[in-house]
Amino acid sequence: MKGYKPPFTLTNEILSLVSSVSEKVGRITATGNLEAKPHLRKNNRIKSIYSSLRIEANSLTLGQVRDVINGKTVLGEQKEIQKVKNAYAAYEKLAQINPFNLQDLKNYHGLMTKYLLDESGEFRRGEEGVFNGDQCIFMAPPAKLVPQLMEELFAWMKSAQEDVHPLILGSVFHYEFVFIHPFSDGNGRMARLWHTAILSKWKPVFEYIPIESQIEKFQEDYYNVIAKCHISGESTDFVAFMLFQINKILDDVSTQISDDSGQLSECVKRLLNVMEYDMPYTGSLLMEKLGLRSKEGFRRNYLHPAIEMNLIRMTIPDKPNSRNQRYVKC
Repeated sequence: MKGYKPPFTLTNEILSLVSSVSEKVGRITATGNLEAKPHLRKNNRIKSIYSSLRIEANSLTLGQVRDVINGKTVLGEQKEIQKVKNAYAAYEKLAQINPFNLQDLKNYHGLMTKYLLDESGEFRRGEEGVFNGDQCIFMAPPAKLVPQLMEELFAWMKSAQEDVHPLILGSVFHYEFVFIHPFSDGNGRMARLWHTAILSKWKPVFEYIPIESQIEKFQEDYYNVIAKCHISGESTDFVAFMLFQINKILDDVSTQISDDSGQLSECVKRLLNVMEYDMPYTGSLLMEKLGLRSKEGFRRNYLHPAIEMNLIRMTIPDKPNSRNQRYVKC
């Protein structure tokens, strides 16, 4: 490979994680269970969007994000609602992204920041710092260097795609992108979207693996390892961190699929069969559809197990016994 090459080292830890992730992805892909379950795919996509925005301090709850995506009216800051709409539009076109095309990156930044940014779809013209809350982690390279740095990064990706495993390439890109910080806003969202796009080109199942939700759980560690790599001058630690998180989220997805497939009781299956997706039902209406009379039995055998498996959600989760409570099939 000629030209610029991002500095990183292949460690035994990284190689072991690549092997583990590849094996788990192979098992998930072989079963085909995720592809056959549209409600799980949609749930995971909503989690990805919610978590990616949450990392950047979006205040909307998971339920509100779901409602925005489902076209419902949500009371909240209009800018935050627009970010959800934009992110959903971008993630819905994941399969169409060419992650090795720089113009595609600009186009999708334009989609991700539509109505929100004057420089939407264009590289920044001013100087920027990377912040974790109010703390400045580092100052990004000067704006005048951004076009060249991005050209070099994409040239490396194109030349490296045959020699560098996608799991490593995606993580290296993620770090380098955050370091360059090419846009005036939306860099974190784009880094995570593009990382997913790179992995999805390798294995399409990654379209529905909510890596972003795993990053959100370890947000402080995420920023700390980025800062550590800025000091060391290479992305090795970040690559290991991301592979560890991907490895962990695959365990969660496997459990999710297992719970949804082989461990559903006949009661839960019956409940799901009488409900339509995203349609709110009262408890009384569900009991009527099921031909049940005992509220206690309904809750114990049907409702509570389904809620615990995230197959059904409450419209008022903070007040489970509210008279206005409704239940929605996820």
